[in-house]
Amino acid sequence: MDTDRGLLDLILERIPGLTSRDRIRLAEEFDREGDLAVLSRGEVYELLGKAPPREAWTMDELKGRAEKDALILRRNGISLTAYRESGYPPLLRELYDPPALIFYRGNLPDPGRPLAALVGTRKPTGEAQAAAFEAARLLGLNGIAVVSGLALGIDTMAHRGNLAGGAPTVAVLGSSLDQVYPASNRDLARRILGAGGAILSEYPPETGPRRWNFPARNRIIAGLARGTLVAEAPEKSGALITAQFALELGRDIWLLRAGVDSPQGGGLRNLAESGAPVIEGAGAILEEWGIEPRKTETPADGALTGGAALAERLARSLNIEGL
Repeated sequence: MDTDRGLLDLILERIPGLTSRDRIRLAEEFDREGDLAVLSRGEVYELLGKAPPREAWTMDELKGRAEKDALILRRNGISLTAYRESGYPPLLRELYDPPALIFYRGNLPDPGRPLAALVGTRKPTGEAQAAAFEAARLLGLNGIAVVSGLALGIDTMAHRGNLAGGAPTVAVLGSSLDQVYPASNRDLARRILGAGGAILSEYPPETGPRRWNFPARNRIIAGLARGTLVAEAPEKSGALITAQFALELGRDIWLLRAGVDSPQGGGLRNLAESGAPVIEGAGAILEEWGIEPRKTETPADGALTGGAALAERLARSLNIEGL
């Protein structure tokens, strides 16, 4: 990270009342922190054609906060990439409001290889858990990394299944990377990094898991992926927000049969009635993307037919703990 540009980016991230697009515009206007520092609070908002918020601040205060952020990033091995930089994930540029900054640990996904998003409810049925795990595993066995949100439930199964398939899965957080949430998945986050994957966030240091962060996080999950598989989702589930973002971006979307047939699958059934395709497993994704499967869908311990006990047995067979 270029020191001057990096400090400027961190200062812009701390200016209250700005959208991602506002921050991107200001980053294009200025080359270094010193150029921005000569502006008053009012002039910053005037430049953007916005009314200043009630929150008062000075440029010196923002610079001090940004310097603290930079120290936290260094201590935690967190890198950042800005919208203007070549390392920024290119598919995120297609979002209406792309993040101005991406904070990350590990290896950002290879832009030359497609990712599949796999999302769903935090309280899944055993059948949906097992089906999500196996879909992510098959994708991994065939070279496709899965992106999900590190939440409990389906997200956890998506990451663990993809790791079992040998892929560098990607987790997008609704908190900053120095406050990995949920705490119970911090070991999973370490495993993701150890496998060559990434954990990433648009949130600067010391940002907790605020409720409104998660719908915003979902646009990044959909934005990174060529297509989104929804495993199980009741009506009003946050996973449906990810599906909506995928549809708005013109990306592929699929619904997992186990989730559609689930008593918690009301949200998926609504999508199916609107024309979203229902698939049995990841084999349909490979076929649609023209990928000749290198591995079969059958897990090592037999055909996957559903049930919490089967999900647990599959996890044990792959030496995965903490389900």
